[in-house]
Amino acid sequence: MFGRSNPMAPSSPMAVKIVISGGFGVGKTTFVSAISEIEPLVTEAEMTERSIGVDDTSAVAAKTTTTVALDFGRITLDDALLLYLFGTPGQDRFAFLWDDLVTGALGAIVLVDTRRIEDCFPAIDYFEEHDIPFIIGVNAFDGARRFELPEVRDALGIAETMPLLECDARQRESVKAVLVALTERVLARRLDRLAG
Repeated sequence: MFGRSNPMAPSSPMAVKIVISGGFGVGKTTFVSAISEIEPLVTEAEMTERSIGVDDTSAVAAKTTTTVALDFGRITLDDALLLYLFGTPGQDRFAFLWDDLVTGALGAIVLVDTRRIEDCFPAIDYFEEHDIPFIIGVNAFDGARRFELPEVRDALGIAETMPLLECDARQRESVKAVLVALTERVLARRLDRLAG
């Protein structure tokens, strides 16, 4: 699927926007960087003393930078289709950027860290309220306790119909599988709406 050439493709490829979201330090920048075919644009800034007491780094003690605007990457699926990946900032104080980042998005991926499941609730609420199709990726962190997906589903309070996948945001093939799952969800939802 990724990187195939299509001789019947139009001369100008169609661009599709995908949003990568979730809480602070959940792996959004890593996710975009793992799959982007271009050097990703990241707006990482050093964390300063001002973030003490504001950003909870207890589960990500080695984290020294944070996204302050967006991450951007690109994937060419074939001659006819480009995926643009936009990573949102994870902290509530940057939530004012979300509306602009999400405008025109085909769908979204919400990343979850099982050490801090509640951090993904604002992203889930946002996409539900704005009727944007999304899926949930449970990001693997070294040293984090592993939970079975049904346990994570219960903790999130999401329906059985919501796609929930394990992933490793550092691994290109894992990221690719999550993007494929989102594409399948978007297509299924559109077909359901056409049939209804």
